[in-house]
Amino acid sequence: MLEVHRDYRCCDRFAGNATTARTSRRRMLKAAVFGPQDDRTEEAPRRRPAAGSRSADQLPRAITGIVRDVSPQVLVIGSGAAEQRIALTAGAAAWRGAALDPAALQPGDQAVVRLHRSRRGAADRIWANIGRVTGVIVEHYADGLVVDEGKTKPRQLVRVPGGSAGRIQVRFPNLEPGFLIDVIGLRQGEALEARIPGTSQPAYPVDRLPTPPMVSGHAPTTIRGSATWHESCEEPPGLLGVSYPALDPEAGCAENPIGGGTPPRFARLPYLAIGSMLRISNDCTGSSCTLPVTGCAAIARLFNDRCVTCGTSPRGRIADLTLASFIALGGELERGCFNATITMGR
Repeated sequence: MLEVHRDYRCCDRFAGNATTARTSRRRMLKAAVFGPQDDRTEEAPRRRPAAGSRSADQLPRAITGIVRDVSPQVLVIGSGAAEQRIALTAGAAAWRGAALDPAALQPGDQAVVRLHRSRRGAADRIWANIGRVTGVIVEHYADGLVVDEGKTKPRQLVRVPGGSAGRIQVRFPNLEPGFLIDVIGLRQGEALEARIPGTSQPAYPVDRLPTPPMVSGHAPTTIRGSATWHESCEEPPGLLGVSYPALDPEAGCAENPIGGGTPPRFARLPYLAIGSMLRISNDCTGSSCTLPVTGCAAIARLFNDRCVTCGTSPRGRIADLTLASFIALGGELERGCFNATITMGR
């Protein structure tokens, strides 16, 4: 039996400079999310949302909690001592490794609920026990993989059951150390039971990634590509924000260069700082919102994949959204991505 445990301390396994960087990231994250709201003077007017962009309170809201009770009409979820009753309409759908009737959810399931856009207190979609692991395979055992998600996150244990192996290996044929993997599945204790591939990735090891093409000119202010989602590490529940693949190195979360060279940059992105504002648009649904940069997604720069949710995205990963943001913008968690446009400085 594979005895590898998930490190719930998140970044605490790093010492020295990494501790200082982590403290700095937390401080910047707090400032980005809970920054002062009373400094809007005439010299610094409040920025209006871009045309066609919704404010956060206009987007479908996602809530999380433990299923306490469920019936064909009502879902009860709780967090601590608080409980919330959510109506289950005839059109509500659920996922727990595969599509199922919402009434088939079980007490104890960890649920993520997207509330209906127009019906107050009613569920639109529910995901139970869903998780995702994205990174570089560092160990391969008979019954599992150990995956490095980057130096700001703990290593993860992934099990690939026989019934899912074929589907996953269509997208990720080499489940061996040194290759990338991105899988979505069910959280089972300290491991993720992989069920479906998150996206696809060309089958080359990370130490032999292709050289990115030469580019010239100014960095663009609008970029189209793929937006993904990630599980929370140190983020507050329900955080609306985005992890960005090209965060300023001073934030302390840049990955070490692969093979001792320059980190690959498949999507040409300008460096930004924590707290920078990005307008994120879901090109598949038309939903958009302005969100703060709340973390780094350096591992995303290793991927040279494309999203095919509605046609093929012109670039790879340009934004790694918090779970709440991905859902609010109309993303379906089990699909793993949506085609997106990001606009700087909005």
